[in-house]
Amino acid sequence: MKKFTEEELAQHNGKNGNLAYVVYKGKVYDVTGSFLWKNGIHQVLHEAGVDLTDALEQAPHGSRVLEKFPVVGIISTSTRE
Repeated sequence: MKKFTEEELAQHNGKNGNLAYVVYKGKVYDVTGSFLWKNGIHQVLHEAGVDLTDALEQAPHGSRVLEKFPVVGIISTSTRE
């Protein structure tokens, strides 16, 4: 499984034709195909290319919404990985 650095993840922000990836609890999800993530923005509150673990813990819909999106990798927890 691909390991993404934070810098690599940031490139997947959904803008200018880039794919839109988000992280939840270490897993990288591809939300590109969701109309709710148009241009890498969700509900004017969240942007793709970042770790949304804390934000999802407070979201009204919970983390189960991510189950329909493919997991494309994991986030690297160390610069040595």
